[in-house]
Amino acid sequence: MDVLIGILTNIFEEGFIYGIMAMGVYISYKVMDFPDLSVDGTFPLGMCVTASMITAGADPLLACIVAFIAGSLAGCITGILNVKLKITDLLSGILVMTAMWSVNLAITKGSAVLPFYNKNTIFNTGLVQILPESVQKYRVLIIAGLMMLIVKILMDLYLKTKSGLLLRAAGDNPQFVTSMSRNPGMMKIIGLAIGNGCTALAGSILSQQNESANITSGTGMVILSLASVIIGTSIFSKVKFMKATTMAVIGAIIYKMCLVAAMQLGLPTNYLKILMAVIFTVALVSNNFFSKGRRKQNVQPNKL
Repeated sequence: MDVLIGILTNIFEEGFIYGIMAMGVYISYKVMDFPDLSVDGTFPLGMCVTASMITAGADPLLACIVAFIAGSLAGCITGILNVKLKITDLLSGILVMTAMWSVNLAITKGSAVLPFYNKNTIFNTGLVQILPESVQKYRVLIIAGLMMLIVKILMDLYLKTKSGLLLRAAGDNPQFVTSMSRNPGMMKIIGLAIGNGCTALAGSILSQQNESANITSGTGMVILSLASVIIGTSIFSKVKFMKATTMAVIGAIIYKMCLVAAMQLGLPTNYLKILMAVIFTVALVSNNFFSKGRRKQNVQPNKL
């Protein structure tokens, strides 16, 4: 029983953390219809910024905020390359993702791995110190869930504002945004900034859980996040009261659950990336299949 509780705790811990990234990718992929590959670079960016700041003695919560800002700036660059310089969305993301490798190395002063063991993190300072002894062992789960909930509430509130409505319109109907005397290109840049900011924040939180930063940790993050969004929105699309951000988080938890189940069944870690690709492929094919089914149901037969 203790083993099962430990496995479930780990699933939800990382599910909540990756859920923050999934909410960000939901903005770029679903709302903006932008396949943003720079996620693979901004995730380790958040880790490296956090590790560098905590090593220097900075407050861990401040490191989270700075990591979000750094990721947002990287997202802005992706948007500027696409909107202002007319580079395609895929190439814009690849360019930023490639550049982030050197940026991350510069932040960590040339080290591929930067540990910060026994330093202050969000998991051993602040709110954690007032938790009862009986729940201290679940502190990572509690803090990760709290951070995810804060991001979700803020994002839901933002999407209800005029700027948020214009952001959603920019992905579906750019002409409408133009008719409102707003620049759809600028809205795209804002959306990419939010998406990459959330991705870097997720990297920051994960690095504080592991007490180290690794510049190679971003490999496959775009697959993980896209699969999480697709799984969540496909399974719960008919649940009207559930917000899309909630779907993205649950999708991340389900995705993590699939990975853990495979590992428990004896899958070697060398094949983990293949499994990630397979899960994403299945999610993508299933999403396309159910989307076609829904479109057929909505088509009314012609009356003679």
